[in-house]
Amino acid sequence: MCSLALFPPPPPPGDVTAYESNNALLPALPVLSLPREALKAPSRPELGARPPFIHHRESLWKRCLSAWRDVGLCGVLRELSGAEEEGLRWLKSGSSSVLALCRGLSSLHGSLFPHLSLTSEDMIAAFSQAVDWAGCSIRAFAWHPHTSKFAVALLDDSIRVYNSSSATIPSLKHRLQRNVAAMAWKPLCASILAVACQSCVLLWHLDPTSLSTRPSSGCAQVLSYPGHSPVTSLAWAPSGELLLSASPVDTAMLVWDVSTENCVQLQWFGGGGVTYLAWSPDGSKVLAATPSAVFRVWEAQMWTCERWPTITGRCQTGCWSPDGSRLLFTVLGESVIYSLSFSEYRGEMQGQVGGSKTASIVADLSETTFETLHGEERVGGEVHSMVWDPTGERLAVIIRGSPDAPGSQTIIALFRTRNSPVFELLPCGFLRGERGAQPQLIAFHPCFQKGALLTVCWSTGTISHIPLFFISAHGPCASPSRSPVLASASGREQPLFSEL
Repeated sequence: MCSLALFPPPPPPGDVTAYESNNALLPALPVLSLPREALKAPSRPELGARPPFIHHRESLWKRCLSAWRDVGLCGVLRELSGAEEEGLRWLKSGSSSVLALCRGLSSLHGSLFPHLSLTSEDMIAAFSQAVDWAGCSIRAFAWHPHTSKFAVALLDDSIRVYNSSSATIPSLKHRLQRNVAAMAWKPLCASILAVACQSCVLLWHLDPTSLSTRPSSGCAQVLSYPGHSPVTSLAWAPSGELLLSASPVDTAMLVWDVSTENCVQLQWFGGGGVTYLAWSPDGSKVLAATPSAVFRVWEAQMWTCERWPTITGRCQTGCWSPDGSRLLFTVLGESVIYSLSFSEYRGEMQGQVGGSKTASIVADLSETTFETLHGEERVGGEVHSMVWDPTGERLAVIIRGSPDAPGSQTIIALFRTRNSPVFELLPCGFLRGERGAQPQLIAFHPCFQKGALLTVCWSTGTISHIPLFFISAHGPCASPSRSPVLASASGREQPLFSEL
């Protein structure tokens, strides 16, 4: 099993990691900065205030229709119980009684699933893949799957799209685009961006040849479903035909056919909702994490699933190997990385998930103290997010330091990986930003041709792109009689994780 003790020491404070060259991480300067001071946080209406675009004199039925669309059944009951129209005494009394019953049941449900008592913003912050979603200027990041173009969601609820082949930077704004938690570009398509918002999913249709810096809100398609908000995660099928959305308050995943705006509920009782989705690159399986100590893996043909319980907490994050045969995941409250392997079934066995019965621990990320020229440095803790590059040879992990331990820090650990003929995990090094910057989000470029390109969004608003140049591991394989080793700076050999 790999551990942080096998890593080289972190770089000195102030040294910004710029690129990797054959397992050595070298420093330079970042490229893009979006500081918080340059952004204005959007104003929020008071709790229970009516939206300004709904007039108080609209008919009761129109108000009920709007409440059903925005909130669901409880919103309709609230409108009916507070109606000022005459002749509705019995309707108001009945609605008030049913609303009180719903609130009682909701309170009981909330005692079983404490996250349901959170506000929408607190819920998004709790389940976001961003380390400090509420306080950082960058809230979500998404690379386009086929070109050097990416989208950045900012604190002011705007989204900016950057393209290496164009100086135009479109800024996307919409009245429903609030509290963005995640984004995903549609595969095999040049211009469709899905955005997970507080009350809905927005699909932006962007003309790649347009020179406009402010696309009209008419370019956005709205996908909403009662009781499915806030939306915290999205996942496109690799074919681009289907879109999945998830909400911590809805036990069902929604499978959207975006061309017709229709959806199918994948209902599975238990878990209290769905917090995080990850579709395997081969399109065969979907990871669905829940707020409880259980997660599921769905197969994407017959849409059956298998469940894996955890011990200490919920599944925090996960990522798939390029061939979809292995899932790496972490659990809230634990400082380890788990691995699950999956078999491919054909014939009569087709339609089964095929996962191994138990998960194996492949990395121990418990706190470790490094002796450096600048004194002791403490690194280690829980994993907040991790990403696996498309070649399957680099794994980047954001490790959150313990808030109770002085000197503990949030840092990115980079691993070398190999998935065949056996799975291996080797330490590469730590990535560091400018002094005082903490990593918030990480993502790999999906089609970098010279190794891997890791994008890091920092707490200072800086976005840095770190190319990782390396010799491919698909060359001569290590001897099967022993695990690979890595020579450390002191010359001693360190055993690393291998399935052999």
